[in-house]
Amino acid sequence: MPEKILLVQVAACGYNFLMHNTGGRELYHHLAVKPIQALFPALTCVVQASLRTAALPRSHGIVGNGFFFREEWKPLFWEQSSRLIQGPRIWEGFRSRGGKVALMFIQQSLGPDSDLFLSPAPVHKHHGGMILDCISEPPELNHRLRQALGRVFPLHHYWGPLASKKSSQWITRALMAVMEGESPDFLYAYLPHLDYALQKYGPTAQESRKAFHELDSLLGSLLPAARKGKYRVILFGDYPILEARGVVFPNKALRKAGFFKTRDIGGRLYPNYHTSAAFGIADHQIAHIQLFEPGKLQEVRDVLEKLPGVDKVLDRTAMAEVGLDHPRSGELVLVASPGYWFDYRWWDERKEAPDFAGHVDIHNKPGYDPCELFWGWPPPSISQNPSRIKGTHGRVDHHEPVFYATDLELPHEPGSIIELAESIRELLDSR
Repeated sequence: MPEKILLVQVAACGYNFLMHNTGGRELYHHLAVKPIQALFPALTCVVQASLRTAALPRSHGIVGNGFFFREEWKPLFWEQSSRLIQGPRIWEGFRSRGGKVALMFIQQSLGPDSDLFLSPAPVHKHHGGMILDCISEPPELNHRLRQALGRVFPLHHYWGPLASKKSSQWITRALMAVMEGESPDFLYAYLPHLDYALQKYGPTAQESRKAFHELDSLLGSLLPAARKGKYRVILFGDYPILEARGVVFPNKALRKAGFFKTRDIGGRLYPNYHTSAAFGIADHQIAHIQLFEPGKLQEVRDVLEKLPGVDKVLDRTAMAEVGLDHPRSGELVLVASPGYWFDYRWWDERKEAPDFAGHVDIHNKPGYDPCELFWGWPPPSISQNPSRIKGTHGRVDHHEPVFYATDLELPHEPGSIIELAESIRELLDSR
């Protein structure tokens, strides 16, 4: 019987960062390391969807970590249904012949496109607070792991001011338990915590180096357990995080120009998409500009391309050139200049901030908010100071590749994340 495969996505680990922190070694945990081209846009959900489909966003439809849902007429982030991803998965032929596929801590994994899945799914209580839990298929998998690991998944360490290595530690132990117990033939998993340090402190900080050594230690436990379970291993980095030096506020500019409208509720400014002409969905170094009045496209573009820190403004033609021409994309897409990133805020005074601005609220905020990694004042509020962010990602520069490392002989040498996905599909189809 062919050996099983463990695919691990190492969040935020670029090739140059890996080489710097390993002394340039060609082997990492006995795996041959190679650079490959990053995927645009270099965002978590985009990379994971492309890895599963060997396709660009124009085909699978995941154009960011969040996007505008026209049926709801509002942006939503981190939605988890696997049905949001369009197109066949790279393992469909493999599964049809009896291969068992598992997804652990992968975005948009809830649904029928795998045999096993495990993902965080807290229950928000009616009077505040939440019950920490995961959702799994089969349901007993979640219960078994809670017993085997002695605790529920530490969600507060997966995101927010307490984000830390404890999330990756739990996931590593869970992976080892699943390889030994359920023993899927193809297991795709995600280790998150390096990403937190890099965004908070930047790629050259001592804290980021420490987080890398923590990750290195976890892989030092995981990979021998994988080999013991007769798994071959593929590691890959999803995007490099580079130094953040400046912030761009597209929604402040749109509001000032009269294109973005708000509702004043007790002095707090909430978005009013229904009467706005345009709105920016900020996502690290990418921002999708939803245009609700098409006749104002050039006026909106004129406002945005003048903002310091905006490198490119992509229209539909330019989106087609980079594979982002999907109906879910905005009518315009902003790409930040190196060192800059996009913040979702539209208010100027703190007293105008919506209530959700001071909380970890990843599903309701109409944009990605890395400030959730820091405490604000008074606790338990989170910071509302974007200048604290020291690392960012999203744009793609050819001198900043990502990496893959494996002990497998792939059907062909991949030069990009898409080609890595194609190689894995060919490998699975041959089994």
